[in-house]
Amino acid sequence: MVGIRNGTPPATAADKMTAKEREELLKPYLPSEPNTATPSPSSSPVRRPSRPMKKKPMRDFVRQQLHFILYTLIQTVFSVYVRLRIVYHAIVDRIFATLYYHHRSPELIQKDIKHLQRLPKHLSIILDFNDDEQRGAGLEGLVNDISEVAAWCASAGIPALSVYEKTGILKNYLPATHRRISRTLESYFGPSKKPTLSLRAPNLPSFSPPTTPPEHSAATPSDANPNGRAPLSHLTILLLSAEDGRSTLVDLTKTLAEMSQKRKLSPSDISMELIDAEITESVMGEPDLLILFGPRVELKGYPPWQVRLTEIL
Repeated sequence: MVGIRNGTPPATAADKMTAKEREELLKPYLPSEPNTATPSPSSSPVRRPSRPMKKKPMRDFVRQQLHFILYTLIQTVFSVYVRLRIVYHAIVDRIFATLYYHHRSPELIQKDIKHLQRLPKHLSIILDFNDDEQRGAGLEGLVNDISEVAAWCASAGIPALSVYEKTGILKNYLPATHRRISRTLESYFGPSKKPTLSLRAPNLPSFSPPTTPPEHSAATPSDANPNGRAPLSHLTILLLSAEDGRSTLVDLTKTLAEMSQKRKLSPSDISMELIDAEITESVMGEPDLLILFGPRVELKGYPPWQVRLTEIL
C-alpha cells in the first residue's frame, strides 16, 4: 500500500532474484550446449568430398566420349554391312534376271515349266490399284501387270486367267485393256501366232473383237511343241472386283429365298451343287491356283466361295 501511494509498483519475486538465479531457472528450457570434443561438419576446416567432386566431371566426360565412339563405330560397321548387302543382292539379282529372263520368248517360258508335273487350268491373281502416278502405278501400271501375266499364261498353256482388283476400275475400260493385252501377246508370239483373247467380267458381255471364240478351246495333240506342252490358241481373262464376292452370295440367298416363298423352288432342292452351279455361272468357277503378290495372305474381299479348294501361293 505504501508503494502504491508513492506511485511505484510493488516488488515481485523476480525482482528479488539475482541474475544467476534467473539463469538457473531458465536453464532447463534452453537447448543443450554443443559438444566441443566432436566438431560439427560445418565447423571442420577440411572437406574431404571436395577432391572427388573435382574428378567426377572428368570421369563423366571420358565415359561420354567412349559411349559416343562406340556408338559411332557400331553405326559405321552396320551401315557398311547393309550397303554391301544391298549392292551384293542388286548385282546377283541383275545377273539372274539377265540369265533367266524370258526376253518375251514363249520358248524360254515353256522350257522353265517343262519339269512341272501339272499346270493349273485356271490361274487367279490378286492385284492392287494404286492411283499414285509418281510411283509408276496407276491404271497404266495395273494394265501392264495384267498383260505380262496374261502373256506368261498363254506361253505356259494356261487357258483361263482371273484377275481380282478390289475397286473394279478395269471393268470401265474393257476395250482399252483388251488392246493393251493384245499388243503384249503380239510382242511375245508375233502378229500371226498370237492367241485369241476374250476379256469379260461378271454381268458384262464378253469382249473379244472382231469375233468371240469359245472361252476354252483345247489345243490339238498335233500342235504339241517339243517340250510336250500344247501351244495355247485362246486365252480367257476374267476381271473381278469386291462386288463379285460377298454381295453375290447375298443376292443369291435372297433369290433362292424368294423362289422358295413363291413355291417355285422346294427348300429340299437347295443344295451345295445348286449354289455352286449358280455362282459358277454368274461369277466364275473355282481356280486351281491363286497367287498373291505380298508378304502376307490377304484376300482383300476376294470371292469366298471360289477359294474353298484353291491352292494359295
